Amino acid sequence: MGEIKTVRFIKLIFILLIMMIGAAFAVMNAEPVMLDYYFGARELPLSVILVGAIALGALLGILASLGSSLRLRRENMNLRHKARLARQEVNNLRSIPIKDS
Repeated sequence: MGEIKTVRFIKLIFILLIMMIGAAFAVMNAEPVMLDYYFGARELPLSVILVGAIALGALLGILASLGSSLRLRRENMNLRHKARLARQEVNNLRSIPIKDS
């Protein structure tokens, strides 16, 4: 039980460290920058633009890997089904009495 608390504590410390680094990043990059996009332009802090770009990249990466992830999940489900059928067949064969000729 103490091991679980230790892992939770380490996760909490890690999350707090990431938040502190993020806050320092936002403070260091607070200068307003002009963002030009297709529908207009807007002045935003550089940190907001960078975080938005990272989030958009992560989202596009997740969407790009979604197809292969679903295909692997379906293949895994099919293999589990085949393994269950094979296990049942082996159990059925073991229960058949052996006849000597």
